[in-house]
Amino acid sequence: MIVQILWGLVLFLIALSLFVGVLYKTLPFRRVTIFDYQRGLKYWKGRYVSTLSPGQYLVFSTFGSIVPVDVRPEFITIVGQDVLSSDGVTLKVSLAAEFEVADPNVAVNKNTNYRSSLYLTLQMALREIVGKEKIDNLMQNRSAIGAKLLELTSTKASEYGLKLKLADVKDIMFPGEMKKAFAQVVKAQKEGQAALERARGETTALLNLANAARMMDDNPNLLQLRALQSIADSAGNTLVLGLPNGPTPVSKKTTGTVTARSKENKEEE
Repeated sequence: MIVQILWGLVLFLIALSLFVGVLYKTLPFRRVTIFDYQRGLKYWKGRYVSTLSPGQYLVFSTFGSIVPVDVRPEFITIVGQDVLSSDGVTLKVSLAAEFEVADPNVAVNKNTNYRSSLYLTLQMALREIVGKEKIDNLMQNRSAIGAKLLELTSTKASEYGLKLKLADVKDIMFPGEMKKAFAQVVKAQKEGQAALERARGETTALLNLANAARMMDDNPNLLQLRALQSIADSAGNTLVLGLPNGPTPVSKKTTGTVTARSKENKEEE
């Protein structure tokens, strides 16, 4: 009796599993995987319900859907924008920015295309910054343009559901005539700096010579000491110094001369 009950229970479970399998294949269920670099936007009958974290989800596709959104950092490039500076010179400026999706709901549901929105915002901010500066200031404070861009566009990017992480200028290109003029200015500046350095070097050398002459006037023996030092640094030279008792030959090889004289004295004896 117990065996029959157990067999009946087993058959019931088998039938139930088959029924569930057929029902699963028949009904419009769908398994959706949200990866670690994504977030999922869950919709029910076309309405946003919640944002799903990474994992696997079963969705009834007749009324619901899940849309994955990539939240990894992305780069956007603005190439060759013709911008007019405050002194009336047209420049071509290129820009690179890094951003990531901070709020998928706002980025997808509140914007038609959040990349295009961010692109336009960066473009307008770049024109505003460059239009208030002169060429000299732009070249000297080029790194400050990125900081100003972040300041002007971070709030607007947050309204798009984005987080702007980096913005910086890639290139600033001048027209052909301005390139030549700017090159001439830089060349003149470098030549002026080189001439100034040469003048400083000559002045330093003259001051050193003047100090040396003054020291020798105060102490004449320094000249003889310097001459002896020169002899010690050279080889095979003989120098005659003007001493009070008359000229006296001074040779570096004094040891050999003394030895020869001592031999002559011994032979005379």
